[in-house]
Amino acid sequence: MRKIILTAVAVFGFAFANAQDTRYGFKGGLNLSNLSGDIEENSTKVGFHLGGFAQIKVSDKFSIQPELLYSEQGTSFNNVDADFNGSIYTANVKLKLSYINIPVMFKFYVDKSFHFEAGPQLGILTTAKTATKINGFDQEVKQDAKDFFKSTDFGLNFGVGYDFTNHLFASFRYNLGMSNIAKTVQGDDSKVNTSVFMFSLGYKI
Repeated sequence: MRKIILTAVAVFGFAFANAQDTRYGFKGGLNLSNLSGDIEENSTKVGFHLGGFAQIKVSDKFSIQPELLYSEQGTSFNNVDADFNGSIYTANVKLKLSYINIPVMFKFYVDKSFHFEAGPQLGILTTAKTATKINGFDQEVKQDAKDFFKSTDFGLNFGVGYDFTNHLFASFRYNLGMSNIAKTVQGDDSKVNTSVFMFSLGYKI
């Protein structure tokens, strides 16, 4: 961890020293998230992300973009069996994981408008909740699930983006979770990873 921090400091120091200009902005959009690993019969959950960034221009072709994003992620389980007072019902369960994500994107511009991007991301878990709705009942039961998940996540981002104007842009990004976010609880050592497709619109000042 110490080597990673020192490397990041060195990269940012070099970037700022050689930066031609720095621009700031905000972005937001749609998340299509899921969980993989030791988990079955789950499906994609729709969420959102919102936050800000600084774009540090190193050259005409290359820039570094640290971001701070609130991101709603998780997964869904449809028509799963649920034991309620000794009777078996089918239920739909949504697992909502809320993160403060800190990606650092390295952006390469093919031309003035189109770019590729890639970079690491640190995620800090803020909340983890389940919402269960048993088929045939109107009530939705919500429970806290934070004790089952680790407080941090680490992943890699890959994406593309397009600048419509000098201010308005769109991007598509995939986040691949590299770390196991599941805690070992009562001998259960399951491994679970995050997976998120992100569609963003943003504005640069």
